[in-house]
Parts: sequence; structure tokens; C-alpha cells
Amino acid sequence: MYSEEQLDAAIDRLTDPDRFREAESMVASAAPKLQRVLTDAMQAGGWFGETHEAEVLKAATDPDSDQRVTAVRTLLAEEARMGMLVGVAVGWALAEELANEE
Repeated sequence: MYSEEQLDAAIDRLTDPDRFREAESMVASAAPKLQRVLTDAMQAGGWFGETHEAEVLKAATDPDSDQRVTAVRTLLAEEARMGMLVGVAVGWALAEELANEE
């Protein structure tokens, strides 16, 4: 496992555009497979279940236009955050798998 200091230092190194571009290039080539893993993980976590669908319907059909827009924005932000968190977990697990091969 990594210490908090190691993790912070690694995250800081990602601010270097060249380092990030290399990682972005590698992820782009694996994106279709990674997208499937991400979708499966989010479904397994219940994100795309009946509760989510009910929230989508509720947000989309709110009679008050201001509340509807706020509800849709909130739902999109929550989905983005959840996708990011699950995506990081998938990336971390992938890194561990690759490290185990070495």
C-alpha cells in the first residue's frame, strides 16, 4: 500500500502535462474495454438500477422549470462524481494487475 505522502506526490506529478499526456494516450487506446468495466462496476453498485431511473424521471418531469434544471444538473454532477470514483478504482486495480505481471 502507499502512504498518504506518496499518493500526494504522485498526484502532484500528474500536473506535469507531458506525464499526463502519456497516461491519457495509454487510456485512450484501452477506453472501449475500460468503459465496459466501468459500466459493469457502476451497475453492480446499483447506480443504474431502479432508484437511479426513478431519480432521472423525477428530475426530467418536475413541473417547475428552475427546479427541473437544478435537479438535472445535480443528477449529472452526481453521476460524474460516481463515474470518476469508480473509474479511479478501476484504474488502481488495473495498475495493480499490471504490477503483478512484472
